[in-house]
Amino acid sequence: MAPAAETGLHTPASPQTTKISHNEWIARARQIAPLIRAEALNTEQGNTLSPASIAAMRDTELFWAAVPVEVGGHGCRLVTAIGIMEEIAFADGSSGWSLMANKLATAVAGAFVGDDAAHEIFGGSERPILAGMFGPGGKTQAVEGGYRGSGKYSFGSGCGHANWMGGGMFLMENGANKLLPNGAPQVRICFVPRDKVVFTGNWNVTGLSGTGSFDYEIPDQFVPEAFTMERTELTPQRGGATFDLGLQSFGCAGHAAMALGIARRALQEIALISTSKKRVASSSLISESPIFRHGFSVQESNYQAMRAYVLKAFDDAERLAESGRPVPAEVRQRLRQATAWSHNVAAGIVDFCHLWGGSASIRKPTALGRCMQDMHVATQHIFVDQHILADVAPTLLEHWTGPDV
Repeated sequence: MAPAAETGLHTPASPQTTKISHNEWIARARQIAPLIRAEALNTEQGNTLSPASIAAMRDTELFWAAVPVEVGGHGCRLVTAIGIMEEIAFADGSSGWSLMANKLATAVAGAFVGDDAAHEIFGGSERPILAGMFGPGGKTQAVEGGYRGSGKYSFGSGCGHANWMGGGMFLMENGANKLLPNGAPQVRICFVPRDKVVFTGNWNVTGLSGTGSFDYEIPDQFVPEAFTMERTELTPQRGGATFDLGLQSFGCAGHAAMALGIARRALQEIALISTSKKRVASSSLISESPIFRHGFSVQESNYQAMRAYVLKAFDDAERLAESGRPVPAEVRQRLRQATAWSHNVAAGIVDFCHLWGGSASIRKPTALGRCMQDMHVATQHIFVDQHILADVAPTLLEHWTGPDV
């Protein structure tokens, strides 16, 4: 990973380029966790990350932990990014989700945009925070020097405080989709300043309501080539081997971290409730019930197994990328498997905790009730669709029928 000075890019001065260890990043996230917890209701009621929470994430530089060093970030490993996001999601699901959206969008832009865009986005006095829906919500076509297009998008998580927005657009040619060599349509992700985007609100949901996932529109406009990237055929311009894993791996990392954080918070909540609450018509505490103890032991085991597999899957992939060796299809597919499976496991954990929480699960404001709502909205995301577990099975079957099993 080259120092910023070697790239020729103008980026803000230190301390953001200082090397920070994994443990130090986790400590930073835990440092602000009490504030994030205290602000959870403000975040929920405001439908977007509270000003105090934004300031805390800025001060600890969590937004820029994974951003390439060459553009003024810290370039932390993907496994470290998961740990940071898990800690914030443990404090509050909506806050963790917002950080996920901003952290990963900003890192991806830092790695893949052209040098002119990197200068403008990352070279100013204000540290950039990016957000946006990178799936195709619009259309664009190639023109001299770049692309011209527009689009309408939903689920722009973290856009309430972002100063740059991205949006995926189908690349059109002669009125039809331009295709990649594999036959899939090309999708250009276009990045534009906040003042060139129209925000239309429309975020009124049952869970993750504080994520600021507002609808927005990118009106018809010219976007220079350097401010765009193809969504699947990616060659990192900066940032090191981790970015060779591609956008899908970064998205998987973020969503897996949310499952870990929310499930962990639910376990903590029910553990606290169970030692002080009695069920109706019972003379003993919940924690003294053999049925509860059995269930809690099972769900706590599920959490430990889920966390171990998620971290192993991402660490294996990242270490292979860092070694310069090809990352096999099996390793890549395990990232998708771990992410989708972790949401199934986490939902089961949260359901158990919510059931045993009784009235403490439903009286607002309630952290356990918020975990329930947030988790069951998180399970609806396309990154954890149940079809993924079927899609990865052929590759995993090849592994299990191979000679080295």
